[in-house]
Amino acid sequence: MLRINDIAPDFTAETTQGPIRFHEWLGDSWCLLFSHPKDFTPVCTTELGYMAGLRTEFEKRNCKIIGLSVDPVADHGRWAADIEKTQGNKVTYPMIGDSDLSVAKLYGMLPADAGETCAGRTAATNATVRTVFMIGPDKKIKLMLVYPMSSGRNFDEVLRVLDSLQLNAKHNVATPVNWKPGDDVIIPTSVTDDQAKQKYPGGFKTLKPYLRTVAQPK
Repeated sequence: MLRINDIAPDFTAETTQGPIRFHEWLGDSWCLLFSHPKDFTPVCTTELGYMAGLRTEFEKRNCKIIGLSVDPVADHGRWAADIEKTQGNKVTYPMIGDSDLSVAKLYGMLPADAGETCAGRTAATNATVRTVFMIGPDKKIKLMLVYPMSSGRNFDEVLRVLDSLQLNAKHNVATPVNWKPGDDVIIPTSVTDDQAKQKYPGGFKTLKPYLRTVAQPK
């Protein structure tokens, strides 16, 4: 079972942009890996199209996007045409073909005894392949979100969490409930008051000894 801060498993796979070795492809970038139970499914069609429209926002944040669906790469190509036609955005990020279920099983989205082929499987039998993984440049998993097939994912929220994760990585701060870029942030309890005074000479607010806020670092 994968957990936050585990190393994201490496793998080789065929994609719509050619073969990749995942860690090598990732390089020193952040990565959003999001999975789908089957091609030509309605909710996933809207998700892939919306993500295609957000690609430049993720690129600004040094974050690569890669999709996965439990079907062959050839099917992905035909699905991509439908996505562009119905959603108005062209899918220009790679999509992994996982016809042997190997990546889905490696990431714990399908059980080990799920078989070795997508043939004969339906979206319902692959229903658990609906996970978002955010992976850092250190190859560690930073976020996991699992959705049911009936609920479209909120990728604006995923972008918000990426901003929070990158802020933490750069400045060692946490973000409060419903935080948006530009809002005040939280000083972690691992930072002493003396350290906080040195780090934030402009001052910070102490609501409780364990709850201190400060303007978002630039």
